[in-house]
Amino acid sequence: MLDTPRFHHLHLNSLDPDAAIDFYVRQFTSTSRTTWAGLPALASPNNVLILFNRVAEPPAVAPETPIWHFGWHVTDSRAAMATFRDREGVELLPLYTGDEARTVFISSDTWPGAGGTLGRTTAQIREAKASGVQPSRNGGFAYLHGPDRAIVEYAGNYPAERFNHVHMWQEEPLCAQLWYQQHLRAAPLPIPAAGSPPTLDNCKVARGAERSFPGLEPDGTYRAPSGGVAFGDVWLPWYMRQGEAPLAPTRGQVYDHFALGVSGLDAWIDKLKMEEVTFLTEPYPLGETRAVMISGPSLEAVELVEAE
Repeated sequence: MLDTPRFHHLHLNSLDPDAAIDFYVRQFTSTSRTTWAGLPALASPNNVLILFNRVAEPPAVAPETPIWHFGWHVTDSRAAMATFRDREGVELLPLYTGDEARTVFISSDTWPGAGGTLGRTTAQIREAKASGVQPSRNGGFAYLHGPDRAIVEYAGNYPAERFNHVHMWQEEPLCAQLWYQQHLRAAPLPIPAAGSPPTLDNCKVARGAERSFPGLEPDGTYRAPSGGVAFGDVWLPWYMRQGEAPLAPTRGQVYDHFALGVSGLDAWIDKLKMEEVTFLTEPYPLGETRAVMISGPSLEAVELVEAE
């Protein structure tokens, strides 16, 4: 039996990796500068890395790819928001509430989610108004722009600050969850609104007709169907793609790929080839170890790093 991989790193393309790392160390004080496999890196205390590759041109943030943003748990997201708001060079991203053009900078300043999701549809917002539902003003999620126009989420309140997720889009969220479970032995996320566990016979589900709020776009976010998996304490939650065009590959974009640490790379290669998973590269040296890259169900690049 092959062990379940652990989340190893997120790999970003950056015009100035050193400046990017300085930015993250200032905002998230549990992190530290390091190097790995000869690349500049940011280390999170839960043994997760963000690696940076220097590029000559601003890395692309469009078209839409399977990686949406990444984020941290923080001990007090509202206190973090107040701190970030006063810092030079930090751009907070507004969340649209669905109440005309009103925006907030943290989710706990608007109506809480409904039906086990993080948002409310227009009809649910009307119900919240009619019944006097109030914002919690406690904890919540919020976003800022990182270097190279990366979107960074911070959410609280949690016991300790750490890198905790890569939020994604998928063409078929429930089928993608099954793909990660089957091929990479991932654990499914406990998503209350998901209902019964999906199967190959029922995983193709149409995108929900309504967007919900709060969202980073003025017209909200499609949050149904949703799915996701976990590798250790790092979650990969996802919704269905938001646009009408198919998702583009991640390579060369600001979020280039993410990596999983595996024990026994050759055995993993044999398993995945037998299961007809698409390989983007054959094994290659990576620092003092080896790696291989495969394509996920929506063209996300997934690197498998041999980490005994």
